[in-house]
Parts: sequence; C-alpha cells; structure tokens
Amino acid sequence: MAQQDGLEAPQEVPEHLTTTVEQGRFCLARCVCGWRGPARRARSQARTDARAHASA
Repeated sequence: MAQQDGLEAPQEVPEHLTTTVEQGRFCLARCVCGWRGPARRARSQARTDARAHASA
C-alpha cells in the first residue's frame, strides 16, 4: 500500500448543468453548483440566463 502524505488530490469541478424550473407563473434557471437565476415570466429568458451562467 502506498504511503499518503496527507495532501488530497484536487477535485474536479463539475460542469455547470442547468435546468429551468417553473414556479407558478414564473420560470427560473438553476445550476448544480447552487446558482439560481431570477424569476422570469418568459421561459426563453430563463434559458438565456442559464446559458449565460454556464458560459461564464
């Protein structure tokens, strides 16, 4: 068995996987990293928010 020196290997950062969620009359974008976009009335705008977050 290899000896460990107490240092942990860096963990990979997961991709930003976004979804849109409807809450009543509003739609918002969410990401697995914990980010949440503003509530929008237009689904297309929530999707735009998600794309902007994923590319940032």
